[in-house]
Amino acid sequence: MTNRMDFTFPSSDGKTALHGCAWTPAEGTPRAVLQVAHGVAEHIARYDHFARFLAEHGFAVVGHDHLGHGTSLPEGGTPVYFADTDGWTRAVDDIALLQARIRRDAPDIPLFLMGHSMGSFLSRSFLIRYPRRLKGAILMGTGWQSSAMIQGGLTVAGAAALKNGRRSTSKLVNDLAFGSYNKAFSPNRTNSDWLSADSANVDRYLDDPLCGQDATVGLFQDMLHGIRFNQKSRNLQRMDPEMPVLFVSGDQDPVGGMGKGVLRSRDAFRKAGVKEVTCILYPGLRHEILNEQPQQERVYADILAWLEKHV
Repeated sequence: MTNRMDFTFPSSDGKTALHGCAWTPAEGTPRAVLQVAHGVAEHIARYDHFARFLAEHGFAVVGHDHLGHGTSLPEGGTPVYFADTDGWTRAVDDIALLQARIRRDAPDIPLFLMGHSMGSFLSRSFLIRYPRRLKGAILMGTGWQSSAMIQGGLTVAGAAALKNGRRSTSKLVNDLAFGSYNKAFSPNRTNSDWLSADSANVDRYLDDPLCGQDATVGLFQDMLHGIRFNQKSRNLQRMDPEMPVLFVSGDQDPVGGMGKGVLRSRDAFRKAGVKEVTCILYPGLRHEILNEQPQQERVYADILAWLEKHV
């Protein structure tokens, strides 16, 4: 039976207690540790099924709720909001802080990082800012944004922030960010159809009180600045060229431009000198490939096989 432990640790913001989860094999020393960075408007406990699968195969899984997500929210705090200043930097630094805890407790065990959606973009910033700390990285549900889209988004979000503050939400900003995602699957049953072709998974997401809140204007600004940082060629060249990277995504994931943005990201990593870059696009799958039925088992197996190869 897999062991699960919940814990807290201090954020880089100096005031928030971040909630984390660790899943470990029932017996023996883990073969490796996979650190998970979750997506926007969700939380780490949603990875319980996947984490238990890996733990059954000898891998430990550790992750935390990002600032403003899940239960990493101080009393009176703003949901889906990082910080008043340097929010993206703080969120990336929190990944590094949790990694330091993992290293303290298991200094000799191989460590991998997997980021999903927003977590993939945070992970990409981590790979640039903290190179040569990992055995490998998995980037799930990621993509590539045009300079025009980034600048346009920053302009709209900036105007909304000036009007109502960074902690506010904006229907216009949310529609620009997520509305186009859902249009690709119209007629829509819900406003989150783009997450998954599996309606039961969409319903679980919508029924989860810790999921689905509107992202704040400030978080959009932080994320767009982070994506711009990730895509600069001089920053990409700061990554560890010896570290293997796996891109996994559905070929119907609008975050990845229906596969095109994933391939663009893969090519950018290769151009930056990363020697081993693998990409798997799953036909017909959308954004949450870990929760898509009936191909969930295939996705799990592919990730496990890649981890086993690199341990």
